[in-house]
Order: sequence, then structure tokens, then C-alpha cells
Amino acid sequence: MVSPDLGVSLGPLKLKNPVIAASGTFGYGLEFLPFFDLSQLGGLVVKGLSLKPRVGNPPVRIVETPAGMLNAIGLQNVGVDAFIAEKLSALSGYDTVIFANVFGETEGEYAQVCRKLDQAPGLGAIELNVSCPNTEAGGMIFGNDPRALGRVTRACRRATRLPLLVKLSPNVTDIRETARVAEAEGADALSLVNTFVGMAVDVDRRRPVLANVSGGLSGPAIRPLAVWMTWQASRAVKIPVVGMGGILTARDALEFILAGASAVQVGTANFIHPDACVRVVRGLEQYLAQHGPSSIRSLVGALEAGGGKGS
Repeated sequence: MVSPDLGVSLGPLKLKNPVIAASGTFGYGLEFLPFFDLSQLGGLVVKGLSLKPRVGNPPVRIVETPAGMLNAIGLQNVGVDAFIAEKLSALSGYDTVIFANVFGETEGEYAQVCRKLDQAPGLGAIELNVSCPNTEAGGMIFGNDPRALGRVTRACRRATRLPLLVKLSPNVTDIRETARVAEAEGADALSLVNTFVGMAVDVDRRRPVLANVSGGLSGPAIRPLAVWMTWQASRAVKIPVVGMGGILTARDALEFILAGASAVQVGTANFIHPDACVRVVRGLEQYLAQHGPSSIRSLVGALEAGGGKGS
């Protein structure tokens, strides 16, 4: 029996399978070495990297919610220089695509981080986290304003020759608008969705549970919203889309793929099962073996939506 073909393309990038570990849920990848061989993954996105190290927010930084979790880690990381010097080389022996997630407080910082990563050996692609405050614009979120999103995407496109993904925020009026802007400014692919802004309240103390007050909601609670936005974005642009939001199983991943995603990212599930990504890969193999077709690519955007209005 011929093994199912799980190979996919994200613009110029080739992945052995469509399952990618999501940024912020997988550390620098090295933390998961005791649990499985990273070469089983299509790719992994390391936690967000900034120009300088960040200590993040004070605790409480994570709280469980019904069918999900809120996090306000504050983008704690070692900084791009330490990542290149201390982390990236340790990942070079694994047959998987390494994505660096990038953020900054100004367009210039985004571009500086991208320039540093451009020559980093073993790095496969860059993903822009645009759900960050633009300090030059009074704290406006890059990804929530199409003009700011366009400028930062353009600056990063000029700063690197690596494949460039833009991770879109769901906290917008119309995801199709920001998707088109990122495409127009040179993104090779889109990843969506990032977390939704949410809040939890301690009713006994009458205070927010998170020290930061608000946080990013992820997990199965957001999956129907994320699938809908993936459907919308994939029909609005010509570049590939990577879907994410509450994927726990292969069937969850297939929702995104049928809705138009060429690949998926698994995030919150990594906190439940360290090998969640591998479980999704195996589940996709089993699905194709049982139901066909022989290639996962044949299922991308194959949703039969009837009279629904997706765009």
C-alpha cells in the first residue's frame, strides 16, 4: 500500500506534512525533545523573538477557561541574538522547518530582527506577530490597522529573503482586508488566527485574574471562529493560508484544511499532550488511508459550502 502524501507547500517553502507547532506553545522546540523526535513535524515556530530580551508580565499570566485558556505572558524571550547563538544550532539536526516568530514595538525593530535572522543558518522562514502595540503610534496594535500592517510587512519584506508569513490578528472588523494588505506587501503566506482578546474575573476578590487584566484566548473555544476566518481569508487572497485555533485532533485540522488552509498550527493542545502535533500527523495519515484521496493537497479548500456566503 502506498503511504499517503502529506507534503505541502507554503509559497517557496516545502513541508513534509502540514502540521506545525505554534509559537508561544512550544518554547524553542528544545523543550519537547524528551517527548518525541522533532523530525516528525512539518515545522515548528519558536516563541516570539524581539530585538532585546524581555522578562514578560508578572504573574498571574495564565488562567484556564471553559474549553480554552487565557494567557498574558508578555512575550518573554531571550532576544534574537541569544536565540541565534544558543538555540538555533541545537535544532539543526532535525528534519523539520524552523520558523522564527518576530515582533517589535516599532517598524524599525521588526526589520532589525528580520535582518539578524536573514543570515541565520538553519532557519527556514519568518512569521510576523503583528498583534503587538506600536509605541510610535500611541500603542495602536499593528495588526488591527491595515496601514500599519502594510508598513511593517513592507519593512520586513525588504529586510529578509527568507519566506515571510504574517500572523493575522482576529480582533479586526474584516479579516479579508488585513489578509489582502499583507499579501500586497509581499507576504508569502498568512497564518491565522492569533488569540482573541479576553478577560477573566475573580468574583470573590472582585479583581481580574490576570495581572495584565486582559489576555489572549486560545483553545477549542475559538475553533469555529478561527475556521470561519480561515475560510474568509483563503478566498480573499492567492497566497497560502496556515490555519490555527483550538486544534486538538486530526479532524479539527481537517476542518481548517477543507476551509482553505494549506497547513495548520497546533498550539494550546501542546499543554495537554506534549506529543499533540504528532498525534495530529498520525491522524491525518489514517484519515487519508481510510477515506482518500492519496494527497492531503487535494483536500485544501475542498469544502462544499452550498449557498453559504464566505466572501
